[in-house]
Amino acid sequence: MKQQINPEETKRAFAFEMWLNAPMPMVTLVKTMDVSRLARLSKKSGVKFNTLMCWCIGKAATETEELYLLPEGGQLFRYDRIAINVVVRNRKGGINSCDIPFSADLQQFNRDYLELTTNVAEECQSSFLDGYMIVGTSAMIQTELDCVVNQYTDKFLNPMVMWGKYRKSWFKTLLPVSFQFHHVQMDGGDAARFLERLQREIRGL
Repeated sequence: MKQQINPEETKRAFAFEMWLNAPMPMVTLVKTMDVSRLARLSKKSGVKFNTLMCWCIGKAATETEELYLLPEGGQLFRYDRIAINVVVRNRKGGINSCDIPFSADLQQFNRDYLELTTNVAEECQSSFLDGYMIVGTSAMIQTELDCVVNQYTDKFLNPMVMWGKYRKSWFKTLLPVSFQFHHVQMDGGDAARFLERLQREIRGL
């Protein structure tokens, strides 16, 4: 569920005034993550690496109060639940979007991930959830990437986490992760703390 709130009654009041009508209000931070544990766990459990990555993103997002806020249509809204959006390659070779409700239960999230993305791939039709704060993701695993900067459009102001193919070495598996967010939603320091939470979730899963 989402609820319209008065920006003046939140700590985002100054940011709302400063950045709501900025021509380019999106900010991108890049952090190289140690995903060694996710890579090992994926091989051991059979759960897809991207599923584990999306679960960790959702877990870190639920602990970041700014990620429950989003400007829309000149107003500020607060959400009470989070979903992860993934890009799905469909059976015709095109792509569709799929929203997956976040569950703190990894097994439940994995079941939802597999069921929903399979349906989207087969039906070649995007699946969206109403009333959820959507954290977008995009995994371009065809090649190693240093950074991803997404397009800016007023049709999608939601935060976005993006990555390419992870990099193996003798001792670690590393993955540069790009995090794009709306400046009304959070400041750079808030975003940096989110990325630190994400790294902790990855290491602790």
